Amino acid sequence: MPRLLVVEDDDALAEAFSLALGGLGHEVEVAGSGEQALETALDFDLVLLDVMLPGVDGFEVCRRIRARSLVPVILLTARGDPVDVVVGLECGADDYVVKPAEPRVVDARIKAILRRVTSEQRDQTVQVGHLVVDTAAMTVTADGEELHLTATELKLLLEFVSHPAQVLSRQTLLKRVWDYGYVGDSRLVDAAIGRLRAKIERDPANPALLKTVRGLGYRLTKP
Repeated sequence: MPRLLVVEDDDALAEAFSLALGGLGHEVEVAGSGEQALETALDFDLVLLDVMLPGVDGFEVCRRIRARSLVPVILLTARGDPVDVVVGLECGADDYVVKPAEPRVVDARIKAILRRVTSEQRDQTVQVGHLVVDTAAMTVTADGEELHLTATELKLLLEFVSHPAQVLSRQTLLKRVWDYGYVGDSRLVDAAIGRLRAKIERDPANPALLKTVRGLGYRLTKP
């Protein structure tokens, strides 16, 4: 039975969703604020997240969840403007549902996302040149020997593994790995890339895996 966290500050709506989704085969718990959600979100199979929350809003909660985990997030909100939808998806949400929403429609979207996640988890190891990245065990081996990466280095590598051959800008990496938005110092990224290359590249001075794309950012390639 999938475990869902419904993040909703309106008690009546939270209860209605809990009863409806519970009746459709889900185990549901409720958090009444963004702060409360962030304490427990990683313990659930999926988070159904209202945007208009007191304190930390749903967009920011989604960003923080995504910086720490790949747990699926569906944003549920009365704000259906296309700009809001784009912002929500760029925060890392897997889907965006506009209120009022029929519980069976929400249930169908939940099941579709969980099917995709289950399918992706069937193959949890990724081969990148001489590296093997196990996204479930959160380990990286090079030629059969486990590498000792820091949490930041591991998050950085996983971000590239999740977007193979895609150029990721420094600002994108600051946002996704450090949760710094658009005000972070891009030199932080360059320094971390240098440390990561020292551990994963056979010749860090001439990297074969983590390439610099001049003027744009970095890209993970498979030699």
